[in-house]
Amino acid sequence: MNTNPALCLLLAVAALASSPAMSLAQDPPLPAENEEIYGSYGDEGSLARASQNPVANLISLPLQNNFLFLEDTGDLLYNLNVQPVVPFNLNEDWNLITRTIVPFFALENAPSGFDSAGLGDINTTLFFSPANSGGVIWGAGPVLSFPTATDDLFGSGKWSAGPAAVALTMRGRWVFGALANNVWSYAGDGDRRSVNAFLVQPFINYNLDAGWFLVSAPVMTADWKRDNDERWTVPIGGGFGRVFPIGRRPVNTSLQAFYNVERPSGGPEWSIRWNLQLLFPR
Repeated sequence: MNTNPALCLLLAVAALASSPAMSLAQDPPLPAENEEIYGSYGDEGSLARASQNPVANLISLPLQNNFLFLEDTGDLLYNLNVQPVVPFNLNEDWNLITRTIVPFFALENAPSGFDSAGLGDINTTLFFSPANSGGVIWGAGPVLSFPTATDDLFGSGKWSAGPAAVALTMRGRWVFGALANNVWSYAGDGDRRSVNAFLVQPFINYNLDAGWFLVSAPVMTADWKRDNDERWTVPIGGGFGRVFPIGRRPVNTSLQAFYNVERPSGGPEWSIRWNLQLLFPR
């Protein structure tokens, strides 16, 4: 079945705009309620900026939904990333930010002999970050990948690890920076090829009023084991989002669309990302 990415994007925008929680007619929280909802951040704008910082001292649970439209067949690959972020205060000077990604996949018209849905490889990143940063906020540490995939189609079959780093700055309404890592395999299924993979995610946010923001956060990857012309996936695009409360729980939701200007054969041409992030401010 061929799926039109533009139609999917329009339907997602319509659903987002028509949901009760996103209604512009919804009464804003009273000042006395702000602290109960937004914690020490005080309002949706400040919490939006914090949620755009990958090493913020903020517990959150992003549910990232990716709809990838494969170039050759037009089939849809759906990917849900459950990404709990839990910070720890090590001492007065340092925080440890744990970011785990638990991926699930569903592929339309999976190849014969492969599952059409399943769990992918889980990975965890440990960012050590200064508790009191200056103009540049940063974190660095290891990233670990575990061969948890339920089918060869959805994982590497390898134990992998490598370095990860993030740096960003906040200037007025702007939040921009980049996150990067590279992993190499060191153990696992001997019949599967070794892993040497790079990922970089530049991100830029422009914050508007009432918790609204514009965002572009493409995920660029390189598989160093492949030929030069099959190595890179480079998307361009962006979208918008908003931080708002559902009851007493603040959430950050965003919608972005990307076109891959560089991609391996058979890779996705278009993708749509809808992120719903539950926020737990203190």
